[in-house]
Amino acid sequence: MQTPAAFEYERATSVDHALSLLKSLGPEARVVAGGHSLLPMMKLRLARPEHLIDINDLKELDYIRHEGDEVRIGALTRHRQILDSDLLFGLFPIFRDAEQVIADPIVRNRGTIGGSLCQADPAEDLSGVCAALHASAVIAGPGGRRTVAMADFHKGPYETAVQPEEMLVEVRIAVRPDAGSAYEKVERRAGDWAIAAAGAALWLSGGLISDAGIGLTAVGVDGFSAGDAEAALKGKAPSEAVFAEAAKLATAATAPQSDQRGSAEYKSQLAGELTLRALRRAAARALRQEA
Repeated sequence: MQTPAAFEYERATSVDHALSLLKSLGPEARVVAGGHSLLPMMKLRLARPEHLIDINDLKELDYIRHEGDEVRIGALTRHRQILDSDLLFGLFPIFRDAEQVIADPIVRNRGTIGGSLCQADPAEDLSGVCAALHASAVIAGPGGRRTVAMADFHKGPYETAVQPEEMLVEVRIAVRPDAGSAYEKVERRAGDWAIAAAGAALWLSGGLISDAGIGLTAVGVDGFSAGDAEAALKGKAPSEAVFAEAAKLATAATAPQSDQRGSAEYKSQLAGELTLRALRRAAARALRQEA
């Protein structure tokens, strides 16, 4: 049985305490909550932190709130809470679409949105969701808090904008009228990592697409966002032809690797098809809001 390398354990009692531990323990310290992303990597010795800082007691980071023109999700919010949130389903149904196909109930009961985003796994579902919604991340550190657009949060596979003495504390998503969103995923078996997945968000104004977001997962897209496909949608009336063109651009944005889940060509074509399906459903939902 594989076991992690030896590490020291600390339990944080507040965000400030967690930050002080990160500062004092140095760059080989990592925060952990659900652990479903980090611990498997530790067992494989792909991650070898010298210190783990348990943040499960930080109830101040466990919430889903609608404040002003934003929805704010604390970094310690579990997948199960996101799945069950009527607030999120009403404003951003893409979350429920994605959460229904993330792992299994055991993982959803313990895993957190913060852990998912900070792991920055190229096949991670909520990263694609947040990219499609043009979310932003609030990062706390010794100098206070800073807000980073999701497009700038993911720096590459397993790398984010969070520095060694910092931690992600919140995800923010702007609430705008006449919006629709959807998530489509293909996996080998229920709860598996995606072969390919696509999230789409559309915002309408006067019957035209005023803004669009497309997040692609598991297909080698930098920052999870298909920028050219998003740009091609803006200012257009929702239609099958417009969506088909965006899907082609989404396909062109991919650079997957062939593996046991499928060939690179198959994954690219699948990403385009899933983008098309997600756009259709997102548009239908947005049109119902606009009506």
